[in-house]
Parts: sequence; C-alpha cells; structure tokens
Amino acid sequence: MTGSRRTSSSPTSPGAVRKAGSRRVRNALLSAGAMVACASMAAACGIVPGTTGGSGDSITVMTWAPQDTSATNKPGMPAMARAYARWINSHGGLNGHKLNVLTCNDHNDYVSAAKCARIAVKRKVVAVVGSYSQFASSFLSPLESAGIPYIGGYGLTDDEFKSVLSYPVNGGQPALLAGLGEELGRNCGGVALVRPDTVAGDQLPVLLDAGLTAGNHSSAADVRAAEDATSFDAQAQQALQKATTDPQKKGCVVPSLDERTGTFMDSFRRLSTEYPAVRTGSVLGSVDQSIINQSGGASSPYEGAYITGWYPEATDPHWDPMKKVIREEAFGDNRIDPADAGVQTTWIAYTVLKKVVESLGGGEVTASTIRSALDNGLQVDTGGLTPPLRWRFQDLTAVIDYPRLINSDVTLQVVRQGQLVAATKGFVNVSKTLESTALQ
Repeated sequence: MTGSRRTSSSPTSPGAVRKAGSRRVRNALLSAGAMVACASMAAACGIVPGTTGGSGDSITVMTWAPQDTSATNKPGMPAMARAYARWINSHGGLNGHKLNVLTCNDHNDYVSAAKCARIAVKRKVVAVVGSYSQFASSFLSPLESAGIPYIGGYGLTDDEFKSVLSYPVNGGQPALLAGLGEELGRNCGGVALVRPDTVAGDQLPVLLDAGLTAGNHSSAADVRAAEDATSFDAQAQQALQKATTDPQKKGCVVPSLDERTGTFMDSFRRLSTEYPAVRTGSVLGSVDQSIINQSGGASSPYEGAYITGWYPEATDPHWDPMKKVIREEAFGDNRIDPADAGVQTTWIAYTVLKKVVESLGGGEVTASTIRSALDNGLQVDTGGLTPPLRWRFQDLTAVIDYPRLINSDVTLQVVRQGQLVAATKGFVNVSKTLESTALQ
C-alpha cells in the first residue's frame, strides 16, 4: 500500500520527496540498528568467528562458564570449546555438519546463568556442552522447558545429577570429596574442611564425611569462608587448630575453594609455623600443577598432599589428542591449560557430542534426536579418560540424592617433589561411599 501511494505522487512534489527521503533514512537506520543488535548478541554469546546460527547442515551448541569475576573463573572452558569447533570444522565437521559454538559468561550469579540458558533457547541450540555454573536451579528450568540436553557439565551442583536432561560425564564434586575422604580417613588425624559459604558449598561436608566414615574416621571440622574473600587468616587458623587436636597422628587440612584455594594457602603457609605439622588434601579444580608450581613446587605447602580427580593425571598419554588440538588451534592461548579439570571436562563433553552425532548417521541432528540417542543406550568410549559412558536407566547408580550419576570413578593423585603424580594405578570407584550419604 505504501509503495502504491508513493508511485502515484508527483515526482516533483517537495512533500513527496521529503516523505520518501525520510522513509529511506528511517529504513536505513532500522537496518543499521538491526545489524548492531545482531553484532551485540554475537559478541555477548561469543559466536566462533566465521560461523552463523544453526540451520541446514550446521549444528549450533553453547558452552558457558564464569569469566572476569571476583570469585571462581573458568575461561578455559569456552576457549576450549571454540578451539574444538575450529579443529573439527577443519576436519570435515561433525559427521559432515559444521559445528557452531556459542559461548556465554554466567558471571557467577543466578541472573546471568538464567540469561545464558534463555539465549541458548532463543538461538535454538541442540545442546549445552561442557559448561560450568553453580546456579543449575536457574539454568536448567529454561533448558528443560525447551528440551535442550545438558551434556558434560562440571558437576558442581546436585541439580546436575537430578535433571533428566542432564548427561554428566564425571561424578562431580560428590565423587571427588567422597574419594578424598576415603583416603584421608586411612591416613590422617584430625581433618578440617575449608569450603565456600554457599549453597553448593553446603554439600561438601556431607560428602567428605561419607568418605571419612568409610575409612573409620570421625567427621571433619567444617570451616566456612566467603566465596570472594581476599584473606583467609581466620579460616586458616581455625583449620589448623581443628586439625592438630590429635598429638599422636598428623592432621589434614582440606581447602576446597576453587580459585581462592591459592589465597587460602598464602594464609595457611604463614600461620602453619605456629602449629604441629599437618598434611593437606584437596580436589582437582581447587589444586592443579600450575598452582603447585606457583606456590613453590617441592617446597610448597602442597608437598605430600592427596588430590582426587576425575581423570588421569595431565601427563598421561591419553590426553595427547586433546593437546594436539590445543597446539593446532589455540597455541599461545593462555586461557587453555591442559591440566585444568574444566578444560578436560569440556574436551570429554565434546567427545560425547561427536559420538552422538556420528551415531545418528545421516539423520536430523536436533535436541530431540540427541536426547533419544543418549537415552537409548549409546555408549561413548572416551579413549581411556573415563570408563565407557552410557546413560540408560540401568546405568544409573543407586545414589538417591544423585540419580543421574553414572560415573563414580575417581583417580587418586599425590604431590611428590613438586609434581602431581598418580598415587594408585587406574580408577577407584566410590559408588558405595556415595550411596551411604543418603543415610546421613
């Protein structure tokens, strides 16, 4: 209609010229605004350069993690996801499909976590893969409403082991703490746990105590700390007091503060000279080889520490394929540390995605077909980094509080001469210990 009126007007009419000109300006501005909006969304979501939204022969997924916050940050996870996308696309894609990866910063708060999930729904991703957030209650609801599977989350929260759309690749914090408790129960006097004073942190004492009980040990002292604290003198002093109550046996202090563990250890090192000697223990994610190196190597307070992880130590040759991808696609990107548990989990999660897409053959790749493949017995071989993974009902463990848990294996590592090495060969299964948490 607008076009017809404009055609019938006199071309020499000043009013018509002004109207036509203003319409062209307005349309140009609207188009420019739309381009800016799209560019802004692309920047916010972190679309891999050179890719577009999922359509046709392309597959779009999302990976999120906190970055640039005052608490825990996991920039290596979205960076690893982007590197994987560049690598897989340079090798023919996922079973011939181009992989588009969107990334999102959850900012360590529930509002941003929910926003990331809503963006994933809006962009029609087929899965959220290899992500980290402590606000599962915020992000799972939008994903569940849209039927989007959550593959290979970090395992930080209980909800990740309850949602029917969650497909964990490791035993999360439950398995790490239970496995560490078993080891400390056999080797330590008093035990003190220093952990974040958060909802996620509230579960840690129960899990560690389950492992200690399995080792015929009493419960650990629970020392709480602010997640974004810049000093832990009070917590270090309290932990040392609790761990040195038994003069006959060396006590153990367990810091489980993610990136703030190093800050805690500064206080611990300074104050520990006033107390009898104690050992330390922790979980990968709070302690890794780079942290040990930064704190003094063989002379660091981690020397002799027990560390539990989900996967083999970083020097294990099973990690060589991941390291090859990092060398080829992310050489010099210091966000990606091959020894970081988040980076490792992202690699395994994308390995699962690759196997799922391949299992669909030439069929359509959607959130629904991915869920169907995972629910109906697809087994994923991760090349020795985990046991074979499968998410059928009969593969779920009998842990009431964690019904989606399928992999209860952990690795036991120890710091010797400044190096994180395997304490025992292979994996240790802690499913029985986790089952006991339901009785506490």
